Amino acid sequence: MMFLSPSSKFSKRIIGLFFLALVAICVIFYLLYSYMDENRDLYVIATFLLVVVCILLIAVVYLLWNKAHDGYIKSELIDEINKLEKSLEKANLLVDHKSVYLANMSHEIRIPLNAVLGMLNMLKKTNLDSDQMAEVEIAQYSSEHLLQLVNMILDNAKFEQDNTNLNLVVIDLESDLSKLFKVLEYQAWDKNLEFEFKFLSEKKPKFLLLGDLSRIQQVLINLVNNAIKFTHSGKISITIHQTVSNDDNQIVTFYIKDTGVGLSPFEVKKIFKTSKSDDVSTMQHYRGGGMGLSISYKLVKLMGGELEVESKENEGSIFYFSLQLKKTLNLKTDTKDPAVDLLNKFDYKFSVLVAEDNKINQKVIKFLLEQQGADCTLVRNGLEAVKLYSVLDFDLIFMDIYMPEMDGYEATRTIKATDKYARTLTPIIAVSASAFEADIEKAKLSGVDDFLAKPIETDRLKELLVKYSPQKSV
Repeated sequence: MMFLSPSSKFSKRIIGLFFLALVAICVIFYLLYSYMDENRDLYVIATFLLVVVCILLIAVVYLLWNKAHDGYIKSELIDEINKLEKSLEKANLLVDHKSVYLANMSHEIRIPLNAVLGMLNMLKKTNLDSDQMAEVEIAQYSSEHLLQLVNMILDNAKFEQDNTNLNLVVIDLESDLSKLFKVLEYQAWDKNLEFEFKFLSEKKPKFLLLGDLSRIQQVLINLVNNAIKFTHSGKISITIHQTVSNDDNQIVTFYIKDTGVGLSPFEVKKIFKTSKSDDVSTMQHYRGGGMGLSISYKLVKLMGGELEVESKENEGSIFYFSLQLKKTLNLKTDTKDPAVDLLNKFDYKFSVLVAEDNKINQKVIKFLLEQQGADCTLVRNGLEAVKLYSVLDFDLIFMDIYMPEMDGYEATRTIKATDKYARTLTPIIAVSASAFEADIEKAKLSGVDDFLAKPIETDRLKELLVKYSPQKSV
């Protein structure tokens, strides 16, 4: 009986029953021997039967024991599975809690940022001297940097939770990345670091490129922020090298060089070793979390490249990666402001209804819309929007999602259910600082025609005005 016992109580019962049965058999055979005559053959037969019965008894006990043991193991496995399911449920709840926390954080930060950027934009339109204009621009770039950090945290968290697919768009590298680098430049200057960026190409390209611009920017933000964080003196250099190409593709290599703390040869080898085995745990711990270093490695790999590093301890590091991007036609021929041109064609003011409960954000969006030649009417919640829509005509409605009394979802559904909407089909644009995919999808399900994220980007606002102008339906 040297195998695992299913339980102490059960094992004692089986052992007790075994010995009780054995004693009973022995008593029966003792009585049989006592009343048996001196016939030797009967003794042999009785002894043989005793042995057979004992063997059968042991076999039965063994089978019962194994069955009980299997049942016990099964019960233990079921208990372990239940414990694992509970642990998984708790982990999922923590992930959900993290997502909700990030969503709330994003919403809470974006609302005041929208007001700050909007007011700075308004201030730039006033009569400022050169020094005042420089100060306003620094404040604006600093606010954009803060927004950029919020987006970086959210994008990194999202990439860790989801299988991200590439979103290919037309890219003008120099134009699209220069503004990003200007924001990062102010961050470097804040630490008294030199900062430069340059685009190397044989000649001005006659073509644009197809790539995932948001992912490229995300990688650059992670790497440059990391370089600035761990460089205490010296210089940050960014080089975009695009001199290698063929008929269909352009090879673009991105170099981020710093004069920071650097890495030892051992650390460099360890990073390369873990990277090539798809285990980026070491990179994740590098430099106190790496500011998205492991995420950057995964994103570059997703786009068909590989993140590399060359570094010397106390001298600095160079992170670089190459991407093969498809060429496409350069369709950027009109440099005029399409929104103003289009809106100025109307014989009347472009009429817009804005539902927004935050007073400062009301001023911001009103200023931005009036800059484009629109006539803006403000209401404080969805209920007021529904009432005003029923008595006045509007060319377009901007509907904040989260408002008191009646939110944007319900207000949109209510407006779309009216007979007036059936006749006019007034476009409704959802506006929110909570710009997660779930929020956008929920807004679309409520019936909105499009989505505008806060802080409001002027180019995106112009794009929506052009897209949903009455000219489209004339």
